[in-house]
Amino acid sequence: MLTLDALRTKISSIEDLQAVVRTMKSLAMVSIRQYEQARTSLSAYNHTVELGLQALLYHRRFADPPQGLMSLASPEPKSGWVGVVLFGSDHGLCGPFNEHIVTYALDQLGHRHIQPDRRRLAAVGARLIPYLGVANQPVQTSFSLPSSLAGTPHLLQDLLQTIEQWRLHQNVTQILLFYNQLQSTTTYQPSVLSLFPIDRDWLNDLEQRPWSSPALPTLNQDWESLLSALIRQHLFVSLYRATVESLASENAGRLMSMQAAEKNIEERLADLQADYRRQRQNSITGELLDIVSGFEALKNQDP
Repeated sequence: MLTLDALRTKISSIEDLQAVVRTMKSLAMVSIRQYEQARTSLSAYNHTVELGLQALLYHRRFADPPQGLMSLASPEPKSGWVGVVLFGSDHGLCGPFNEHIVTYALDQLGHRHIQPDRRRLAAVGARLIPYLGVANQPVQTSFSLPSSLAGTPHLLQDLLQTIEQWRLHQNVTQILLFYNQLQSTTTYQPSVLSLFPIDRDWLNDLEQRPWSSPALPTLNQDWESLLSALIRQHLFVSLYRATVESLASENAGRLMSMQAAEKNIEERLADLQADYRRQRQNSITGELLDIVSGFEALKNQDP
């Protein structure tokens, strides 16, 4: 049994740990809010990109001869390499966040009959690599996650360059993004996005949408170059959304882990404090008994 001094020391240590957990909870909640705001801010930008593509597709219908969608919106290829980008974390204390996305990605790749010898893997987050290694999935490229939103554009530039290299020099004809998507403050679920080739149904839907303004769109550049630029912006928005969704989900996982840790700490602290009070009471009782015994001994010595 621990002494009173040992119990006091242990209680103090656990209270310090409790303060750290509460701080981490606060930081995770602030981060989730930050990434949610970034996700919301993408809506207006994405709408602008879609309007640009809609204008181009409107011109395509009436061009003579009609412009094609090039290979950007070709049907899903059955040959060539498949580029796989997985978003995980660089830091721990976020529960099974990385394990879940790796398991989901491997299940989806198997379901799509994409064999390991057709894959090019890029891991965003160092914590993914051990799980991929256990599954015998070699990682060709890895990236570190930014510590804040300010570093996100640099990561996206690196990802876009890697994707461009895959397409131009490594015969990568399909690119899939796997990331955790935030559902609530403490929940998320794995998700997959086909980044390339561009979804032909989505482009057809844009083409069929009614133009919202009485003024018809006009072009001041070459149709093909404008399409390439807008598609690149679409890829940028898709990558940005996957990044902030993953970062928000990572912090949701961390918040969930910290809540579980806080509950365990509170239970342990309550047990230790109960032990401390019990031992303190026993100590006081023992001291009182000693005083009474001493008084009785002195009393019996009186003449």
